[in-house]
Amino acid sequence: MISTKLSFVSLIIASFACALPSAASAKDETRQLHGVWVSCVSNIDFPSKPGLSANQMRAEADAILDRAAELRLNAIFLQARPMGDAFYPSKIYPWSGFLSGEQGKAPDENFDALAYWIEGARKRGLQLHAWVNPYRVTVGRKALEDLAETNPARLHPEWTFQHGDRIYLNPGIPEVRQLVVDGMVEIVENYDVDGIHIDDYFYPERKITEDEKTFEEYGEGFDNIEDWRRHNVDLLIEAAGKAIHKAKSNVVWGVSPAGIWANKSSNPLGSETRGNQCYYNLYADVRGWIKKEWIDYVVPQIYWHIGFEIADFQILTDWWSDVVKDTNVKLYVGTAAYRVDPNSKTEAWRDPAQLAKQLEYMADSPEVDGQVFFTAHSLKEGAPASKPIEEYGKERW
Repeated sequence: MISTKLSFVSLIIASFACALPSAASAKDETRQLHGVWVSCVSNIDFPSKPGLSANQMRAEADAILDRAAELRLNAIFLQARPMGDAFYPSKIYPWSGFLSGEQGKAPDENFDALAYWIEGARKRGLQLHAWVNPYRVTVGRKALEDLAETNPARLHPEWTFQHGDRIYLNPGIPEVRQLVVDGMVEIVENYDVDGIHIDDYFYPERKITEDEKTFEEYGEGFDNIEDWRRHNVDLLIEAAGKAIHKAKSNVVWGVSPAGIWANKSSNPLGSETRGNQCYYNLYADVRGWIKKEWIDYVVPQIYWHIGFEIADFQILTDWWSDVVKDTNVKLYVGTAAYRVDPNSKTEAWRDPAQLAKQLEYMADSPEVDGQVFFTAHSLKEGAPASKPIEEYGKERW
């Protein structure tokens, strides 16, 4: 999508002895995408803890970006909005507490993390996709009163519901969906991102009842609340894609759903699996979005090993490949680098060769256009997952 300037290529060549690939356009038809998620919620990847100085955050960002380039990856998926907050100055959402330690408080030097990551990605020939969470407001036992005064959830408590120990924006309220879309457009209009990306947090996974009154108000024309919920998520996905492309036609729009759309035992169109189903449990009809081409790419989280009886990696890779076939939607497989661990309770993940086998299988799957690894922490030099990725990347990417 965003054309690579020659100056960027020269910078890369000057910076690295080995010739790294130039930054792929987000709609490049000839180049695969090899990316990594940089998770910022609870300080998983960046920053390592709240309250760091701006220079410390710059150094941590540089280290992750450098490592991505060393591994010959070409895309960063930065969690720019973890949960109703922002890693950049926003007119809609407050500053993230994962930066400063207190939601609504600016980080040191008003450090714009998103801008810095974009600049760093460009220097290294990498794409930058801004990853946002649409509906999650809190994690853990927090009340609305604990949020910044400018947080939309605190300003409009009637837009929220609490389920378990988490607070969510209510997807069934039209103003909520518009808020989420406006937040995405704000990024697109103000930052040179290659894509906007959301994960699988739609409705809560467990059975919910907290939106029954919302269904009574907005559910006209629907016989059951389940179909109405899926319709609400459909409305968000379709509206977001239209708004993003209207704001900048060269920015792609993608979703990373749970790895199983539906089990065949529940739906004849589903996969030969027995796991959690995003169609029924999260009310996300990702298959429908692909067939209607409401999204530009999909990154299903296929976080299981080859041969796993409940959800086999190969079976699911084949299933998603079949879904995207004959559409314009790109398939990048969400790959569980974090599970490679010599101390894993699962024998298959104690062997780094498991990851290498998955890479080979994806390479031999014509409909697979790349993968995204979860997460950056797992790709540090010396981490169990880093060696097979590095060796494979040198040979194939």
